[in-house]
Amino acid sequence: MRWPITLALVLLLVPPWTGDGRRPLFDPGLRVTATPFVPRGGWPLRIGALEPVAAVSLSANQRAFGGLSALALHDGQAILLSDGGLVVRLRIADHKLWTLGTAELADGPETAWQKASRDTESLAIDPLTGQAWIGYERINMIWRYPRDFNHADAASPPLAMRDWGVNSSIESLVRLNDGRFLALREGGLWQNGARAALLFYGDPALYDTPNAALRYLPPPHHSPSDAAVLPNGDVLVLNRRVHLPMRFEMTLVRIPIRSIRPGALLRGQVVARFGDTLGRENAEGLAVSQERGQTMIWLVTDNDGAFWRRTILAKFRWRG
Repeated sequence: MRWPITLALVLLLVPPWTGDGRRPLFDPGLRVTATPFVPRGGWPLRIGALEPVAAVSLSANQRAFGGLSALALHDGQAILLSDGGLVVRLRIADHKLWTLGTAELADGPETAWQKASRDTESLAIDPLTGQAWIGYERINMIWRYPRDFNHADAASPPLAMRDWGVNSSIESLVRLNDGRFLALREGGLWQNGARAALLFYGDPALYDTPNAALRYLPPPHHSPSDAAVLPNGDVLVLNRRVHLPMRFEMTLVRIPIRSIRPGALLRGQVVARFGDTLGRENAEGLAVSQERGQTMIWLVTDNDGAFWRRTILAKFRWRG
């Protein structure tokens, strides 16, 4: 009988029968552990405007952990967001790490069955309320959540982002000190030149929030992967350049707040080139904190779901 072979071929060729598997989810009891990370040759005294403080390599007891695409700091917690719509809260103090809890973005575009419908690549937090805004790259939308992420409050597909592409859209979303929001398009990883950007005059998750177009020019052959705000209002943009096979060159740029205006071409000053100090990993999360009057810069890397790649959380003192 030949029909079993024929049926097997049909199942392989017809997507509705097989479909994409469900995206990995956290089970109760996720526990993140940290081990010290030191680059080959040790840490330099300075990396441009940054002074290394400490770094750890993160791992967990569940395979869903990883793929971290955004980082925020609020209320003494590090909030890590994966590119599959999963949230992990950590507290780090006295050289110890605690896993405080997790969340799954149940509300969002489409059904949330596939990872593509929860391709969350950017995160901005209100420092007072903990409200969160998340950029969905493949859907070209911005959603707003309360601090516990258990439901969505609002969502908008900005018309100006409609043509930002499927896998080249909103990679960076930052809340400026005056309440405006800046969104940066990633563009192609092999693209060179300026990228589209939007300046929102209020909540970007509301349909009627006015916005204005501008552009961002990253360093040559780089693409923006995240952004954060310094205490004086200037914006730091994290940029990456891909070198095959899966090795990354990370560069940090500072954009003066006074230059962020409608129609502008945003050009920044390079303040740090990381070279091998992050193990050539793919840094996609950037955050800024204040500790005892000093400004700290935090980075987290995305292991792209590969078990042999590292998830590095690094902390630097700002000396710019």
